[in-house]
Amino acid sequence: MIRIKRTALEFMFDLARNMYPREFIGLLRENKKKEIYEVLLLPRSTYGRSFSSLDHYMVPYTIKYAGSVHSHPSPNARPSAGDLLSFSRTGGVHIIVAYPFNEGSTGVYNNKGETLEFEVVE
Repeated sequence: MIRIKRTALEFMFDLARNMYPREFIGLLRENKKKEIYEVLLLPRSTYGRSFSSLDHYMVPYTIKYAGSVHSHPSPNARPSAGDLLSFSRTGGVHIIVAYPFNEGSTGVYNNKGETLEFEVVE
């Protein structure tokens, strides 16, 4: 079970709404309780209408991250082939926030694109 802090999840929804109809992408930070608590946005990331990408050279060396998050401007929260390739490079937990950008349109996956259960914590 993946635990996501409500403030972090709401931030993801806000990012997705503000970037719509383009995608956003970021890295997920995890606290000592193994809760996703923060989204790290990197300089020089690309935010397109049907894709997004990170500039991995911009990840600070001192930062550990749990995985990635990005949005889909469509209601489909399933990972694409490109998403799966990205998942293999960016940690073990991956969140896709799909339109209309709420809990019901959010998917959480492992590196292989297999669905992971999640809960929102305060």
